[in-house]
Amino acid sequence: MLHGHEHYLRLGEAASISLYGPDRLPGWVGKLPLTERFELCGRGPFDFPALQFEIDTPDQVLLDQGLQRLQITVGLVPILASSPERAMLELCDALTDAALVYELDALMQGMTTLRLQRVSMLLRHCRSIKAKRLFLALADRHRHAWLEHVSLAQVDLGSGKRSLVPGRRLHPVYQITLPGDLDEQTR
Repeated sequence: MLHGHEHYLRLGEAASISLYGPDRLPGWVGKLPLTERFELCGRGPFDFPALQFEIDTPDQVLLDQGLQRLQITVGLVPILASSPERAMLELCDALTDAALVYELDALMQGMTTLRLQRVSMLLRHCRSIKAKRLFLALADRHRHAWLEHVSLAQVDLGSGKRSLVPGRRLHPVYQITLPGDLDEQTR
């Protein structure tokens, strides 16, 4: 939500901060006086080797995994966060119900400036067939210009149809179901 999409935060709910990595969170994290809650998501949907993050980790090493430094407060150490391209794929992988499809669709509508090379690289390294198909189907739905230039030659989209939600319609290209009323919700 730090990429200019704060208006999609749910009112009245504490924000959830998704953390990816093979380690468990230290006990002191739960004792922090924050309203936000931390959600540990394991390794995530990508096949990248685990990085040992240091303050001096080169920016290119981070970019090669779709990560970036964000300076939240002047004078404090920047935090590492997913790029918009990686964050969208992570959200597509985390899909648990139809309500989130509507939110993802609204977010994807604003993703007009995703970086082609980063999208292609992340799709190649994403292990989640569901995440890749949903990401591509939503980008196709919004007719993003960058999508026609994404090379899918080395992207494994699996085989067969994938069902996400009941009351659905099948996307003809990516063979994944989307809510049947999606057009009525966001257009």
